[in-house]
Amino acid sequence: MSYADKVFIANCKDIIENGVWDTDKKVRPHWEDGTPAHTVKKFCVVNRYDLNKEFPILTVRKTFFKSAVDEILWIWQKKSNNVHDLNSHIWDSWADETGSIGKAYGYQLGVKHKYPEGEFDQVDRVLYDLKNNPNSRRILTNIYNFADLHEMHLYPCAYSMTFNVSGDTLNGILNQRSNDMVVANNWNVVQYSVLLMMMAKVSGLKVGELVHVIADAHIYDRHIPALKTMFLNPQYDAPKLIIKRDVKDFYDFKVEDFELVDYKATPLKDKLEVAI
Repeated sequence: MSYADKVFIANCKDIIENGVWDTDKKVRPHWEDGTPAHTVKKFCVVNRYDLNKEFPILTVRKTFFKSAVDEILWIWQKKSNNVHDLNSHIWDSWADETGSIGKAYGYQLGVKHKYPEGEFDQVDRVLYDLKNNPNSRRILTNIYNFADLHEMHLYPCAYSMTFNVSGDTLNGILNQRSNDMVVANNWNVVQYSVLLMMMAKVSGLKVGELVHVIADAHIYDRHIPALKTMFLNPQYDAPKLIIKRDVKDFYDFKVEDFELVDYKATPLKDKLEVAI
């Protein structure tokens, strides 16, 4: 079994067996038919993935790797908040008639700030510091901007990424306020693992650990039958991730530069409804 399978199954079984239900509470999320979307949750789940050992992608259910990479490039490289710049439709429920999701995600990363060294947006500041100040303990991004929350169609779930260099190795911490474990957990792990690998490559560093900190790790009521099926699915070894080009510039990466070798996974039999 892959390490990602082991972590995912352990997390989900723990949430189902020991988590807290909100069925007696009024909740904001709902299903497309208007029914309240209730969850069972656990507070503060922390997982560590050593990217030197294996790439953390699930095999008990297929994770759509190319779409996941496309979205992380949409946010971090294009710094876009418009779904017309994205090749999937995962954000359509939160987009307005122009395709905008408001001042969220990529928009926040693209806002420029003044520093003694010059003017940078958050991504360019990270890239600058990894090359010029790798021992800094201040290399991070944060898109949970309170001044703009009222103009965001969805508050950021994965809101902060901290980069830390130890010797010649780049590690990262992804902070997430909320995580839909069945739909989005491995999606986010895959994305930020790829991001860490991109940042390391263009900064002349080795890639190390991704630590994923989830404040509210939850499973939606309608996802539990599909999840229990996943528990019974075959478990395969993790695939190997290859970056096919020697990319030097972060903004030169393309989805096609990443290839999963020997990725075996069970396809989803039924589409997982996303709570909105």
